[in-house]
Amino acid sequence: MPEMVMPFAPSASPADGDHSVECGLFQLLPSPMKTAYEQNAHLLEYLHMLPIDKIGIPQFYPQISRKLQDLKERNLFYPVSDDVFIHIWSGLGEERDLYIPVEPSMGVTLNGKRTKVEEKLLGLSTVSTGAETRQEKQQAILTRLTGICEVSGIGQAKPPSRGLMNAFRGNDGGKVQVTPREFQAIRYLMLRDKAGLGILNPMICDSNIEDISCSGLGPIFLEHKIFKSLRSAATFETHEDLDQFVLRLSEQISRPVTIRNPIIDAVLPDGSRINIVFGREVSQRGSNFSIRKFADTPLSILELIEFGSLDYRMAAYLSLVLEDGMNTFVAGETASGKTTLLNAITTFLPPTSKIVSIEDTPELQVPHKNWIREISKAAKRGEQGGAEVTMFDLLKAALRQRPNVIIVGEIRGEEGATAFQAMQTGHTVMATFHASAVEKLIQRLTGNPINIPKTYIDNLNVVVIQSAVRLPNGKTARRAVSISEIIGYDPVSNIFSFVEVFRWDPIRDIFEFVGDKNSYLLEEKIAAKRGIPSDRKREIYNLLERRAKVLQKLHEKGLTNFYALLQVLSRAQHEGIF
Repeated sequence: MPEMVMPFAPSASPADGDHSVECGLFQLLPSPMKTAYEQNAHLLEYLHMLPIDKIGIPQFYPQISRKLQDLKERNLFYPVSDDVFIHIWSGLGEERDLYIPVEPSMGVTLNGKRTKVEEKLLGLSTVSTGAETRQEKQQAILTRLTGICEVSGIGQAKPPSRGLMNAFRGNDGGKVQVTPREFQAIRYLMLRDKAGLGILNPMICDSNIEDISCSGLGPIFLEHKIFKSLRSAATFETHEDLDQFVLRLSEQISRPVTIRNPIIDAVLPDGSRINIVFGREVSQRGSNFSIRKFADTPLSILELIEFGSLDYRMAAYLSLVLEDGMNTFVAGETASGKTTLLNAITTFLPPTSKIVSIEDTPELQVPHKNWIREISKAAKRGEQGGAEVTMFDLLKAALRQRPNVIIVGEIRGEEGATAFQAMQTGHTVMATFHASAVEKLIQRLTGNPINIPKTYIDNLNVVVIQSAVRLPNGKTARRAVSISEIIGYDPVSNIFSFVEVFRWDPIRDIFEFVGDKNSYLLEEKIAAKRGIPSDRKREIYNLLERRAKVLQKLHEKGLTNFYALLQVLSRAQHEGIF
């Protein structure tokens, strides 16, 4: 199993001295911090382990925000659940700050009691028959622990309430005798390891984590929404520990890896995507895994504006484009924020639309009620009747379901040709695509293996190029660096025509509306669809500006929720103010 490797020698163990709320260190804490430490004895124990005289007392934040990314020296706690906290520390002087999960089990010496409890839990299957969800498994474990442990004595932490004590007492002489503090640790470990993902659980529970990466022996690396690249204290010291953990991890997600089948892609119960590579035969540094997490509630377009990914006029432009059925691709490199942006702009699709999404890994979130979500299925080795269902198969099926909008998670191959056929038959198509520029996108679409006829390209109306960029202040961020309109293809000169409507200025970190009063789509297509006479077609720009102001006012009023935004915009459209 991986170990927690601390960057400092503990100044004291939890067993040394008084670590209660009566201790001198607790009395030094600011009043807002005392409540958190009073309710979580293990957090106070961990604080005693820190070399406070060298690093100082970490600041406690009940919630963290993106403003904290401006901190040059980080030494802080924040919670990820009721009893798990994260310590972020930059005192090592390395390129990555340290990410230390502070769990109820930290610092508790169980002297073999955990092993005894695990042995008795071998009969859990008879108790948890039919337990499928994580909550059901947790309840089954708690039920079993009631008959295994007897809580008695004075622990190193504040004892549980009388009701909790009574629930775990008993007269069975075969019970494992534990103190309240030991029981707290055992209870946490059993739930974490049996119903969760073991040492990864704090990272999975942390909504601020975007990626979890184990590259082989050594520490687990993380990508944090606020603090960016971090190094976890969780470390694999031997290949045996790493292989054992990877095998157990794959079994927990019901996709076991083997020497014959060393690579798997799967989806975790919370929707996160995981890739596992097993063994040194295919990975010289040893087994490795990567987890890409997805938020329960996607970021809304207003939140992306707040982060600087685009501005109000760009959002207003996209709202007009999508409302009037223009086909739109969001393109960019890996981890540039393509899916995040695609999710956000689905809010602009008409609320009565029937939407079909097609993906190989479930990442999309659509706020509309009439949404059909299709996921491709790979044929499993050795599985009888395990037919493969490809993205191409799902897209063909979607055309028979009479959708208003088809969203393709990512176009890579033959499904691209079918997507363009869907555009020709009047379906609105949205998709993500791997390309760093419009020219590269067209080259990939018209080349192998997608092979879109060049004369079909003008069925695609709008291309948004999303990119991870470096800002003038040296920080990295995600920006929609351009929005372009595809005009057409001239077979005589073999030239594709497209016009850039919005452009990001990397010097000033602002967006320029270079297509103002010069947009082909707005003037020639969308204005006509809205019944604006050709001699007054430039009135469409007034509508764009009005929508931008509405979005700004909604944002200023604090409306940012992804799902609530669709309802408010629908009402605003009905009332004629959007």
